[in-house]
Amino acid sequence: MKAPAPPALAVENLKTHFFTRGGVVKAVDGVSFSVNRGEILGIVGESGCGKSITGFSIIGLVDPPGRIVEGSIKFNGEELTTADQERLRSLRGNRIAMIFQDPMMTLNPVLRVDTQMIEAVRAHRDVSKAAAFGMARDALADVGIPSPERRLKAYPHELSGGMRQRVAIATAFINKPDLVIADEPTTALDVTIQGQILAEAQALCARTGTAMIWITHDLAVVSSLADRIAVMYAGRIVETGTTSEVVSHPLHPYTMGLMGSVPSQNKRGERLIQIPGMAPSLLNRPTGCAFRPRCTRSTQACLAEPEITEPMQRRAVRCFHPLLAGAPA
Repeated sequence: MKAPAPPALAVENLKTHFFTRGGVVKAVDGVSFSVNRGEILGIVGESGCGKSITGFSIIGLVDPPGRIVEGSIKFNGEELTTADQERLRSLRGNRIAMIFQDPMMTLNPVLRVDTQMIEAVRAHRDVSKAAAFGMARDALADVGIPSPERRLKAYPHELSGGMRQRVAIATAFINKPDLVIADEPTTALDVTIQGQILAEAQALCARTGTAMIWITHDLAVVSSLADRIAVMYAGRIVETGTTSEVVSHPLHPYTMGLMGSVPSQNKRGERLIQIPGMAPSLLNRPTGCAFRPRCTRSTQACLAEPEITEPMQRRAVRCFHPLLAGAPA
């Protein structure tokens, strides 16, 4: 019997720390997850919880004083934490791509779009300039850009914000990567354009079999996009599950707080439900459960460090008092 193919990405006990004068910032502290081919994983959490650093760690873009101190990152079965920079450069933009929150982090303002997209192709493939131009044109058409040949001849400043983000997405998908990491790419866009880009990204993954990690602070975004959700808090994943199950029945009190903070779930005239307090400093995490100072369900047991458990099928949660069916809210 043929052995099953490994996941596109498998992260195990990843720890990325920043060694500063004030101490060690544990930005990512024991994160584990996997993403299969054609699957979209949403990583959700407040600003500063370690979402983006997780993405940067995967593609080897963590700058000093930060570094990966422990853990495993396997891409198609290949260990990346021990790969040299030459190998990582050959993978970035080719087999692994990243879409940034600001498309101008991807696009050079003084070069035309065609120049940049052709370069992205020819850096990894031995093809003619004409063939690379055709791939760029097709990639822009795939993300819904009208008149792609005309847009290729434009400079980034001549395009709208939504159009620039579409170009960044097209550039990420142009080499048909196995994995795309999207770091809040629709945050600065209006809701209509955001919805269009989400639909296009979802269709591209389904059509090409590309695995995607979508990093965001907005549960409403991933609920319409992702197949599975991983909720992060203070550098750790506190809950995972299928999107429908996490949204309909959150187990961790923090996930419940995020759900309650979505404005559309509150009636007109009522105050928006807020999670009390502030996210802890990753330089000085609270003892035990990091969410304990903000949690209405905390007890003496929460002074110890909770481990990941699986109280329900296909669900995992890091909590001593998960919101199970029949449990008091």
